[in-house]
Amino acid sequence: MIVCHCLSISDHEIRAAVKWMRAADPDTIITPGKIYHALGKRADCGGCMPLFLSTMRGCEEFGVQTAQDRPPVLRSPAPAKRAIG
Repeated sequence: MIVCHCLSISDHEIRAAVKWMRAADPDTIITPGKIYHALGKRADCGGCMPLFLSTMRGCEEFGVQTAQDRPPVLRSPAPAKRAIG
């Protein structure tokens, strides 16, 4: 479905951009501006913004994972302190 007629942006393109951004950086905050940038386009008249936002927010990958949804961070043990003297 075409979401933006001015720039011919489809719902498939919006979902693909959101998925790509989330895969590239799980902590990024996804905005319409970042999606336009990822698609190599700029917002025009703004008439599509309600549908654009609805499509963006409807993506499964849209939200940032909470700490309990993430796998644990594996850290190497702290280096042992050397005794002085």
